[in-house]
Parts: sequence; structure tokens; C-alpha cells
Amino acid sequence: MLTRFFPRFKSLPLIVVAALAAVLGSQEARAQRDLGEVVIETELKNTPILVTGSTPELNSLANLAFNAHGAFRRQATGFAFKVNFASAGPNQVQVTVTRSQGTPVVSQVVGGTSQRNALLRAADVAVRAMTNKPGFFATKLAFIGERGGKPEVYVGDLFLGEVKQITNDKSLAMTPRWSPDGGRLIYTSYFRTGYPDIFVMDLGSLQRNTFVSFKGTNSGARFSPNGQNVAMVLSGEGNPEIYIGNAQGRQITRKTRTTAVEASPSFSPDGSQIVFTSDAAGGPQLYVMAAAGGAARRLPTRISGYCAEPDWSRADPTKIAFTARIGRGYQIAVYDLKTGIAKQASKQSADAVEASWLADGRHVVFTNRSAGASSLWILDTENQKATQLSSASAGKLSQASVLDPR
Repeated sequence: MLTRFFPRFKSLPLIVVAALAAVLGSQEARAQRDLGEVVIETELKNTPILVTGSTPELNSLANLAFNAHGAFRRQATGFAFKVNFASAGPNQVQVTVTRSQGTPVVSQVVGGTSQRNALLRAADVAVRAMTNKPGFFATKLAFIGERGGKPEVYVGDLFLGEVKQITNDKSLAMTPRWSPDGGRLIYTSYFRTGYPDIFVMDLGSLQRNTFVSFKGTNSGARFSPNGQNVAMVLSGEGNPEIYIGNAQGRQITRKTRTTAVEASPSFSPDGSQIVFTSDAAGGPQLYVMAAAGGAARRLPTRISGYCAEPDWSRADPTKIAFTARIGRGYQIAVYDLKTGIAKQASKQSADAVEASWLADGRHVVFTNRSAGASSLWILDTENQKATQLSSASAGKLSQASVLDPR
């Protein structure tokens, strides 16, 4: 049955394929190259800065962080700002920013959960001082890693330090998503029943509870911005549809009623709307509807016959990042709700998929996927600069979810 149905959807993301397999009742579906850094030169201006640290560890991490930020260009001479980091005590870092002529901009001691975390938080202070926009260096990631042979949920900082394995299901785990307060993760796993169920993990106690386990597919769960509701895809009534329940997995109500396949719901920053993927038009496209329910409208991306995996920017409500089929592969694109125009944001030699917005509304974390390999990268959606976060030694990493550091 799979071979008859999946040619139409053979390039769909894993979560959509899993949903389709469950709907069909298939028991089959239930049972790297290190590419380095890719930088695309553009005409977009960035600010030259000199970044230094008082210790080799601080210097290395600070330069690693600013190298990933598309608004800056590191150079030893002719810089506009000098940014220095110095240890200020246990788990504390002092950041000092001066202009090239020595004019002070900011000097502040920043604390963190560790010296590493304090440095990343201090770097965000520097970004704010130089650009008047939020930084994203202190972001936490939840992601899927396969180092142990099975996909499990991990968490770590943006540059994959202080990584911890959160699940040990020894099963297929997918799409971890943070609660807004960072205290919980919600994800899909075939653990326990052998079918795709939704689980929620308390990160303080590491206690896992079943969130939803209905007949069919239970997947794509994502918290609302206020943490009070969860959107998800359920197929218990026969077709993958969008549902919304409360944060305890109760009062679940159906929001879409179509004969199409729905997937990947994402809330607007104010929680009033949802963007999702549907193949109602004959292939995966983006649709928006009120979170309370009602008619959905298709977003006229006009960029590809395949548009999926949307993520609505929390920092800029006018932007939705998504995966688009471009040529023979897949790239990250951004749809602008103000102009109604979608633009290709990445130009990777491999597939670029699964975008998750960072706190500045400019950068995303995405999965760079090639045959037999997948790694996490940062993309500047304005100038197409892409920076690799994980090396081949980390194994396959994918499906990152961003926790805003603010």
C-alpha cells in the first residue's frame, strides 16, 4: 500500500510521511559528510567588529558566536566596534563594547547558569547595544539526535554545548517543541505502543507523561505562545486534521474538516491564528486559519508546488519561514505577509529543511540534509549566510526547536 500511495508524497518530511502511513494503517510504517561553513557573498552591508576574550575559552566561544551572526563581520583592523569579554567571577562575564575611537557603548557584568552560558548572554547584550535588536546567542535548542542508533530528544545551547539526552525511548522520536517557559518539551514517539503518540516531558523532573494517544496518528504538537494550548495533528477520525487542546491534553477540538492531509501547525505570535500545511490544492501548500476555527485561506507563495514545515516568527509577525522545493532539492524560504511575496532564503548544496526562527526575526536554525547525513545550521534569511553548528562527529542531528533566550 505504501508503494502505491507514497510516490505522490515521496519527498514529504518525516512527520508528514508518518501521518500518512498511520492513516493508511500500514504496519510497515509503525514497525555525513561534514560540509563545513557555507557563506554566500551579497551586497547587504554588515558591521565590522573586533571580538576578543580574556581567556582562550572566552575568546573562542565569542568569535564562534559572532561568526554566525549575519549582521557582523569580524576583522582585526578598520572595525566599527570592539567587543571584549572577561571573566568576572563564577558564572559571570563582563562585556565591554566601545566604538573604534574608544567611545564607550556598554559595560556590563552578566550572569548565567555556567561560564559558557554567561558568555552567550553577555554576547546578546553586546548585540543589543550595537544594533538595538535582540540577540539570539543564549538560545536553547531541542533537537533529534541519532548518536545511539535511534532518534532521541536532546537539548543544548545554540552552539551545541552542554548537550543532554532527554529521552531514552529506543524508538522513533520526532519534532520536539518547547513550552514557552522552557519547562517542558512536547514530542511524538512510537515508544510504548509502537504507534505515533504525543508525550510531554517535564525537564525539571524528567518525568514523561502521555499527552495524547488516540487511534491513528498523533503528531506535530506545538504549544501556543502563552503555553495554555497545544495544536496538533490527529487522524483518529479517519483523516489527518488540525486539533487544539489545552496544555493538559484535554478539551481537544477539531479545527479543520477536509479530505486533504494537514500537518505542521504553528501559532502566530499572538496565538490568534495558525499556519499549517495542507495538500488540498493537489500538493503541499501553506494555509492560515483562526485558532478558534473557521475557513482557512491559502497563502499565495507562488514560489513552489511544494511548501511545507511553516514556522511563524515570534519576533516579526509578518514573516513565516518554510521549506520549499526548488529545482531538484529543498530550500528555506520566507513568506512576507505584508507584501504577499515569498523569497528563497537559503542556497545550500544539500537540502535545507525544518526552519525554526531565532529571537531576532532574521536568523533561523535549520537542518542541512544530504544522503545519509543531517546537521544543524544557522541561516541569515536576509543575506543567505549559512553557518554550520554541528559536525559529522555529532552524528545525525535534525528537527531543531528554538527556545527564545529572553
